[in-house]
Amino acid sequence: MAEILGAEIDEEGFLLKMADWSEEIALAMAAEDDIELSPEHWEVINFLREYFIEYEFAPAVRILTKAIAKKLGNDKGNSRYLYSLFPYGPAKQGCRFAGLPKPTGCV
Repeated sequence: MAEILGAEIDEEGFLLKMADWSEEIALAMAAEDDIELSPEHWEVINFLREYFIEYEFAPAVRILTKAIAKKLGNDKGNSRYLYSLFPYGPAKQGCRFAGLPKPTGCV
């Protein structure tokens, strides 16, 4: 089984145990993807973690875009902005950095 900073991950890089998540793990995952996490990244990562706590599932990109637009405004709740932060998919890559399960409907 693969690991990142001592936490077990699956073949796609998602944590097997959400309780293992930390900001250090998110930073390490981002570094592996050649991304330096900015305050804008953390805003989305924290949004995803709060969303998961409230709804008990990781949102797919369409739901994520609408939910972010509702909470943070249309300038942040659109695909172009979110893909600029998470080029491998805002829902999939964002959830991976946030320590959440792979979103439903993501390939």
